[in-house]
Amino acid sequence: MFVSHLSCWDCGRQIPADQLVNLCTCGKPLRVEYDLDRVREAVSRDEWAKRPPGLWRYREVLPLAESEQPVTLGEGATPLLPAPTIAELVGLERVYIKDEAVNPTGSFKARGMTVAVTMARVLGARSLAVPSAGNAGGALAAYAAAAGLSAHIFMPHDVPQANRLECELAGADVTLIDGLINDCARALAQRKEAEGWFDVSTLKEPYRVEGKKTLGYELAEQLGWALPDVIVYPTGGGTGLIGMAKAFDEMETLGWIGSQRPRFVVVQSTGCAPIVRAFDEGRESAGVWEKANTVAAGLRVPGAIADFVILRCLRAGGGTAVAIADVELIRDARVLSAATGICACPEGGACLSAARKLTQSGWIKPTESVVLFNTGTGLKYAEAFAAYPA
Repeated sequence: MFVSHLSCWDCGRQIPADQLVNLCTCGKPLRVEYDLDRVREAVSRDEWAKRPPGLWRYREVLPLAESEQPVTLGEGATPLLPAPTIAELVGLERVYIKDEAVNPTGSFKARGMTVAVTMARVLGARSLAVPSAGNAGGALAAYAAAAGLSAHIFMPHDVPQANRLECELAGADVTLIDGLINDCARALAQRKEAEGWFDVSTLKEPYRVEGKKTLGYELAEQLGWALPDVIVYPTGGGTGLIGMAKAFDEMETLGWIGSQRPRFVVVQSTGCAPIVRAFDEGRESAGVWEKANTVAAGLRVPGAIADFVILRCLRAGGGTAVAIADVELIRDARVLSAATGICACPEGGACLSAARKLTQSGWIKPTESVVLFNTGTGLKYAEAFAAYPA
């Protein structure tokens, strides 16, 4: 294992990596640090290409010791699909779709949970808990079942039925809350110490972001160790965006890519857009979006604990943030599906909407390469599509 320590994303405090921990003493998220000089000596990017596909091929930049076995369901190695019809529709030369729907449990949440559940088990946790607007709960339930651990999921009462069923089928204990994901988080927090649960909420432990950062490694590898000009990413808690930025920094230190970075586009719903609002107002943190309401369950996150990290990533790379109305993102989920054969989720549709707007405004140039993320299967969103029939 090449982990050196954990450090705080905000205050920089360092702590040992051999303990089960949630947040820094200052209340901010922790990040995993690696001895990248040793990684460079141990493995080359060409050697990774010879390994079987999957998230754990990047073992040297993941936190698990070589003697330990990961809890895996075959996640990662998702396709990066050229989308010429979408490119022509939007007015671009090169558009790719990173289709995370083919992951176990049907979404990108599998990436974070394989690493978080693996490390929780290694470090001694026996019972895990998470608040979830949908896909994270299903992923935790599945990986906890594979690990032989119990899972406790707190979900809004109006969570899509497919997400609730997924948790129940995997044997998780599901508690429905009258409210949003932040209300679910409060309910979990009130019980976790007495129940002995370890909280694996978004960025309230250091390892989900490590799984999500493999998105960045995969993108670079799939594009011949180059990076796209623009990455359009639907953002709730922001783990994937933060993880990709971390991966790009690691790859530069390893000498595998240069200093050029993609411009990130944060995509949210007009009914819940705290990062967009904070970005537009020049603020360093986002606060809470009151009365959040959107059919894109993954975007219905009123407040993100790592909002300040998301905003730093955007500004450091010259990125931007866009809010899309529900009627528009559902329309473009249908367009994306019909043009590519991908069963797009509402969040994927929002990325297409954002790319269209930014190309029309000139922020994205016609010659630039653009990656859109479809973060989950549209099959889990029957209620959302029914609300806006074709």
